[in-house]
Amino acid sequence: MERLSAIALVGGRGVRARPLTLLNTPDHLRSKAALSLAGRSLIEWAVELLQGQGIEDFYVVANGAENRAQTKAILEHGERLGVSVRYSRTRFDRGNTGSGQATLRCLEHWDLGGLALVFPSDSVFDFDLAAMVRAHRAADAVVTVASVLRPAAEAAGKYGVLRRGPDGLVERFLEKPDRRTVETLAGPVAETNAGMYLVDCERLRLAGREPELVALAGRGLDWGGDLLPHLVAHGHRVASHPIAKFGDLGSPRDYLTTLREVLRDEYPQLSSRIEPPPSALARARIHPSSLHSKDRTSGRTLAEKIADGTVRIGPDVRIGRDVEIGPGVTLIGSDVGDGVDIGEGSLLRGVACGDHGIIGPGARISDSFLGTMVEIDSTLLRPVRLAEFCALGDGVRVRAGTRLRGVNVFPRLEVGSGVQAPPGTSLAGLQDLLHWAGEPR
Repeated sequence: MERLSAIALVGGRGVRARPLTLLNTPDHLRSKAALSLAGRSLIEWAVELLQGQGIEDFYVVANGAENRAQTKAILEHGERLGVSVRYSRTRFDRGNTGSGQATLRCLEHWDLGGLALVFPSDSVFDFDLAAMVRAHRAADAVVTVASVLRPAAEAAGKYGVLRRGPDGLVERFLEKPDRRTVETLAGPVAETNAGMYLVDCERLRLAGREPELVALAGRGLDWGGDLLPHLVAHGHRVASHPIAKFGDLGSPRDYLTTLREVLRDEYPQLSSRIEPPPSALARARIHPSSLHSKDRTSGRTLAEKIADGTVRIGPDVRIGRDVEIGPGVTLIGSDVGDGVDIGEGSLLRGVACGDHGIIGPGARISDSFLGTMVEIDSTLLRPVRLAEFCALGDGVRVRAGTRLRGVNVFPRLEVGSGVQAPPGTSLAGLQDLLHWAGEPR
């Protein structure tokens, strides 16, 4: 396959994904590219998967200090991953009007030619790049959009939707239309934009110099909302290419849904790279250091407890390094980071648990995200219960007896058992905690 470059879009402030995209305090942002999934950051997964398909030259189109600095702290200049990584200029941030404008500007700045794959840094994917290149060449396209088929109800209000014409090229593109519009445009199943584009750099640069597009870039030029519709409407050849799998991580619910799919090996290109590899003792990936760790309640290793059935692990579980798991624990469809303590009798189903967390005895946690160093002060007599896509930011502490459903808690807050916030609530500070405080359970 011909030599390609890749352009990573690292922008935005991760508002929908909060508190996952907050570090320590509500005003300290974590780049979505730096979010951890199954033991690695999203940007690492993307670079490694694309490097595995032959891409060696990466260009990071960043916007904002957090996005640029955190991405560089992970990738540096690519030596560790065997690639080359360069970063957009900080001065470009002042004139940034969207991902499309930033892409066009950096194509010119780096004088890029040939083909380049523009990809989002807040997603995971599984696709055949060589097949996409062949489709792009066959269509003689300026841009080929990676697409995913989704039911109209799922696509509505969330994804860009496209329709192909008789010649196979995209004849119409709408960004996040409502359900009725989706069904009118595409029927019950829609071809949606995955946010990844194979571009002919020279031809896209020429299009970007057209006066109307220059004027549009001065006001606002996002890839999905502005650039694609403009290219389609003005006769530029835009093709689409369905890919095997694409996982959105833009909200706590989306993150947990994609994590479950990854743990079920629905992303084959990721599966072979997840560490640790599958264990012979359980339908799970368990680091040897955790298998040999003894819990302080029974004094027995995890391997011994799995063997005699006093701990149930799997299916679809990943456990990192130095995790201590007490007797009577059940883990299903969950990802557990390094250095976590899980107390006796706890049940975790569909949970993402960040590094160095503490989960007390008897906890009942399902479909929830726990950030790093979260403390769940559960006891056997007063268990903590979390369900329905709760998300706890880094350093959150949850007191014994607390019950939460579908609640987001920002970093460093302490939630008592009297908090009775309804699903969909975000607890961002002391004022929110006081507002929803009731009698302790």
